[in-house]
Amino acid sequence: MKPTPEDLFQMWLEKAEDPAVLEDLKQMETQPERMQEAFTGELTFGTAGLRGIMEAGTNRMNIYTVARASQGLAEFINRTAEGRPGRVAIGYDCRHNNELFSRTAAGVLAANGIEVYVYPELMPTPCVSFAVRKLDCDAGIMVTASHNTAEYNGYKVYGPDGCQITPEAAAVIQECIAETDLFEDVKSLDFADGLEAGLIRFIPDEVYTAFIEEVKAQSLLREEDGVAKDIHIVFSPLNGTGLKPVLRALKESGYTNIAVVKEQEEPDGSFPTCLVPNPEDRAAFTIGIEYAERLGADLIMATDPDADRIGIAVRDKGGQFTLLTGNETGLLLLDFLCARRQETGRMPEQPVMVKSLVSTDIAEKIADSYGVRTINVLTGFKFIGEQIAKLEAEGRPESYIFGFEESYGYLSGTYVRDKDAVNAALLIADMFAFYMSRGVSILDRLEQLYSIHGYCLNKVYSYKFEGLDGSRRMAGIMETLRQGVTRIGEYEVTGLQDYLQGIDGLPPSNVLRFSLTDGASLIARPSGTEPKLKFYVTVFAENRDAALEKEKSIVSYMEGLTA
Repeated sequence: MKPTPEDLFQMWLEKAEDPAVLEDLKQMETQPERMQEAFTGELTFGTAGLRGIMEAGTNRMNIYTVARASQGLAEFINRTAEGRPGRVAIGYDCRHNNELFSRTAAGVLAANGIEVYVYPELMPTPCVSFAVRKLDCDAGIMVTASHNTAEYNGYKVYGPDGCQITPEAAAVIQECIAETDLFEDVKSLDFADGLEAGLIRFIPDEVYTAFIEEVKAQSLLREEDGVAKDIHIVFSPLNGTGLKPVLRALKESGYTNIAVVKEQEEPDGSFPTCLVPNPEDRAAFTIGIEYAERLGADLIMATDPDADRIGIAVRDKGGQFTLLTGNETGLLLLDFLCARRQETGRMPEQPVMVKSLVSTDIAEKIADSYGVRTINVLTGFKFIGEQIAKLEAEGRPESYIFGFEESYGYLSGTYVRDKDAVNAALLIADMFAFYMSRGVSILDRLEQLYSIHGYCLNKVYSYKFEGLDGSRRMAGIMETLRQGVTRIGEYEVTGLQDYLQGIDGLPPSNVLRFSLTDGASLIARPSGTEPKLKFYVTVFAENRDAALEKEKSIVSYMEGLTA
């Protein structure tokens, strides 16, 4: 008979030894609702690995669930490694318990005969993808919850190609985890003992330097372009990992007039100055904008805690700072990179741009204008990484010129297989400086693109559904939508694509795309990393104000659906 939450709680009381976990359990004795939430079900291991709230419990992030996942991963690697010990690279960001979790994972892997390489200090997510490839690893682990709030943590796993693991690999790892008793079956080795025995090694600085050099190599500016790099930049790592790599890449590329937001400079998993450390959120820019106004800066950049996403703000014609959306930055970078490649003779044969299907449709029009083919993939940068791998297998990795997601993720090179905010920061600085040297702002260029290709409004709406009831509600809403909808607001539904069926060669995914009249569309999907149901709205109109007016009926429909 399946154990109840109460049974599991009692077992943890008897067997757990970690002081932090024991303190949580003690508190739960007088908080039955908290106990039920923490011990109902387990964290599911998927293509994004694990993600959950940090505390005691079977569906929480703690040293026991991390160790159990690591044991499952170790068994998967040992089953598939051919003729040599497995090898894993590990990194971690600024969140609470991250060094503890990374060393716990390292000790479990080492105890299972796997060679472990650990970054000696916190690093961005793309550095793990890079290390996996550079060190010829079978897998990589990044301990991060990306841009989630402070109570969350996560355990992201990469395959030998540097991409996040495939659904097939995730399913096998989940089976290995399910067969593992987290108190009885997990092998472990003290981290210090592993270092002394040579089973665990720190990743040498040469690997990090090689990553920075690859980032710098993505620049498409030349000396003869006459671009002044004295633009005044305000940068915030949002108390995460972006400080050292972003500053190093920018400064070694000639951008030295950089002011760092002091309140958000040092790594701090509590994120004391912004509740949500996400560059998609305007609140994350509040202090940065104050700095920029006081200092007279030109450009503001902010990276999320694991430095794979980046957001920017620039001055409008009235001198006020405007935040660009992920789509707008993606359009500008795509156009800039294509133009520069053509001007410098670096456009490859059969060039390819890859974007998530929820990202703006105008990107495809811009790509077409430069003779670049667009590939649309499911949400998740791993699918962009898979397309790079396919081009590599065909012997033409240079055909890949850019990939992006509307959720502020960008990559212009093939040296990693995940979004990279360090790469994007340098590209954005280059683009900004290039246009400024020619008396044009990037907002001017954005308006030019809209005038050429038409205005398209793309907005994302997220509705939060916490806990078990929330999961059931999200599932119910998706089922209602699947049963058939004829109108969404003032628009007629002209078509429905259910990606759960695996459309256009893509793997099955819980995504619904409604085609609407006048070229509009609505995409619905549950988030894979947060308790949220996301809607992506696309509306075409002659200008932004008209598009916002047309969008109102779609928003009203969504509000009624999720109320």
